Amino acid sequence: MLRKLALGLVACAMVAGCKGKQTQSDQSIETLPTGGAAIDSSPLSFDPMGSDSGKIDGLVTVHFGYDKSNLDAAAKKDIASNVEWMKKNSSVKVQIEGHCDARGTIEYNVALGERRANAVKAYMVSLGIPTDRLNVISYGKEKPLEMGDNEAAWAKNRRANFVPAQ
Repeated sequence: MLRKLALGLVACAMVAGCKGKQTQSDQSIETLPTGGAAIDSSPLSFDPMGSDSGKIDGLVTVHFGYDKSNLDAAAKKDIASNVEWMKKNSSVKVQIEGHCDARGTIEYNVALGERRANAVKAYMVSLGIPTDRLNVISYGKEKPLEMGDNEAAWAKNRRANFVPAQ
């Protein structure tokens, strides 16, 4: 018992000693000059919801069938429209976000959302968009557009949307 008490006192003394040294060294920290480099804090000129907002002419969300990542004719038409938008806005990079409906496990839906986003990216590259202007991310079922346990809600959530970044 006495030994445990002694070890506890030694530990407290060490912590107190370190704390004192930390405070002393923190006082001597100097800030480095920034060199005049300014951070661009101007907001994006695009809606942060991207194509999901419906407010960016020529940039539309692509929808998928249940448990599908292949592109049907309607999806290819929407992607072609997005490619034209990107050609007109040649300095803009786009993040393609893959989404799923609420059914299935988190892991399964993240993988499915990634397949959807990559299918869209591959088609856009085949239509002439450089791969370095396209990034993909999957949110699985974590960012639904519409809540609900019915086909109408699920259909809106099975999508790949596009968020411009400059």
